[in-house]
Amino acid sequence: MRDHMFVVTGGPGSGKSTLIDALHGRGFASMPEAGRAIIRDQVQIGGTALPWADRTMFAELMLGWELRSWHEASALERPVFMDRGVPDVVGYLTLCGLPVPTYVAAAAEAYRYNRKVFIAPYWEAIFEQDAERKQDQEEAEATGQVMSDTYVRFGYQLVELPRVSVEERVAFVLDHLNTE
Repeated sequence: MRDHMFVVTGGPGSGKSTLIDALHGRGFASMPEAGRAIIRDQVQIGGTALPWADRTMFAELMLGWELRSWHEASALERPVFMDRGVPDVVGYLTLCGLPVPTYVAAAAEAYRYNRKVFIAPYWEAIFEQDAERKQDQEEAEATGQVMSDTYVRFGYQLVELPRVSVEERVAFVLDHLNTE
C-alpha cells in the first residue's frame, strides 16, 4: 500500500478532474485520467480501443495506463492525487457486463493506494457530455455506484466529496489529509 497515493474516483462528469487540477495548482502531484487520453489517442490514430467500439481492449489500455501511473506515483515522496486507479478498471468491466480477468482483479489487489478513496457522486448541476464523454446521466450515476461497490470490495474506505465549489472541495480533501 502506498499511503501517499490518493485516488479520486466516481462517475463521469462529477468533478474529479477539476478537483485534481485545483490540487495540482496548489502544488500537489497528480496523475491524469486514463480514459480521456486513451480516447483522444485512439481517435487520432483510427484505433478501435474505444468504449463505443471495443470495450475489452479499452479496459486493457486503461489497465496499462493505471499501472504506469501507479509506478510513477509510488516513486514520489509526497502526496499524489490519482484521477482513478487500478480498481476502476474492474469497475468499468463490471459496469459493461464483461468478465473481469483474474489478472485484472489481481492487479487491483496488488497495486494499493491510501485506504481513503475520495468518491465524487453524480452531480446533475455539473454533468456534461462531450466528444469523449458520451455517457448519459443514467450511466454516469451507475458508474459512480459501481466504483463505490468496487472500491469497498477491495477494502478501501470511501470518503464522499460534497457537492460544493471546487475551492470548498479542495479544503475538504486537505482536511481529510490532515486527519490521517
